[in-house]
Amino acid sequence: MTNFIGGNHLKLLRNGAEYFPALEAAIQHAQHEIYLETYIYQEDVIGRRIGNALKKAAHRGVKVYLLLDGFGSQDFSITFLQGFQLAGVNVMFYRQKISPWTFKKNRLRRLHRKVVVIDGKVGFVGGINIIDDNNVPEEAIPRVDYAVEIRGALLAPLLDSVQKLWKRLAWLQLRQVPQKYANAQTKLDQKYKEVKAALVLRDNVLHRRDIEEAYLEAIANAKEEIIIANSYFVPGWRFRKALMDAADRGVSVKLLLQGRIEYVVMLATHAFYSTFLAHGIEIYEYRKSFMHSKVAVIDRTWATVGSSNIDPFSLLLAREANVVVRDHFFAEELRASIFQSLQDGATEISPQAWVRGNLRQRIFSWMVYGALRIVLGFIGRAEDWRK
Repeated sequence: MTNFIGGNHLKLLRNGAEYFPALEAAIQHAQHEIYLETYIYQEDVIGRRIGNALKKAAHRGVKVYLLLDGFGSQDFSITFLQGFQLAGVNVMFYRQKISPWTFKKNRLRRLHRKVVVIDGKVGFVGGINIIDDNNVPEEAIPRVDYAVEIRGALLAPLLDSVQKLWKRLAWLQLRQVPQKYANAQTKLDQKYKEVKAALVLRDNVLHRRDIEEAYLEAIANAKEEIIIANSYFVPGWRFRKALMDAADRGVSVKLLLQGRIEYVVMLATHAFYSTFLAHGIEIYEYRKSFMHSKVAVIDRTWATVGSSNIDPFSLLLAREANVVVRDHFFAEELRASIFQSLQDGATEISPQAWVRGNLRQRIFSWMVYGALRIVLGFIGRAEDWRK
């Protein structure tokens, strides 16, 4: 069961246009320590902008800890890295060995979460990497993504999480373990609105299914509406059944999915279209640009924003972080934003058109899905994707 705690002020941030100014301002006001974890850190205009803010913070004595995934940030150049190190920024990579000549389960266990905690006063969780929104293939239209700015009670588990992960990796990499400089400041001023929220993490030890279970609990309790906007959507059998059961009992279920194919594995999503549509689930594909969202709203009260896709790599292998919120106003704000994307850049997939005109696409999607199940079987994690 999701552990909600009260006493939080949460601010929804849409895309890098809102996220990066908020992040940069928080870094500029840092006094003690900054933890920043990201899957991708790109050496582009945004990467340099945030990097300069981190370097300036280090110059004024702030302890800065930058944790990057070894695969997602494999293009992080030596020159760029040295610039951080010379400025006093502590940089570590999570599972840096990514040799294409070996295939091991551990190589697929990535740091996919995007988390920042500054002085224990403010935190950020979401799906936005350190990369320019306009840094997308073939298009100048910014990608769609979300993050949440956090103040209040949720900072305590968030700070504890980033400190423990850095400490563990520092031990493994024979690095100096940092001194603890800041405690989480969980008390809010009266001007802040208090909402109930939970930090839901996924790792490969004690929290292997926490994010999936949070979704399944909310879907099972849904009475009116489920809206999921997710860029990589290849759910397991339990998740698919939960959505179909909800639709069968009269809940309106809408899926906003990525319409532009970045990776072949995304074609596996199409394997479920016919079944979902037959149960009355509405499917929309966002095609205006690239949608990187990992968000959902249920019954206009429950909402989640985070890094976790609904696919086997996020739900079974990667380190992820989602914030789950139980608050009508936050949920309505996120719902309105999702509907804006749905109306402005999405195309609805009709059951008749899908069955009549997509035979080759449907066949190929099942081939991709079959190949994905073989990979999952090879690493011993195929049980929930068996049907």
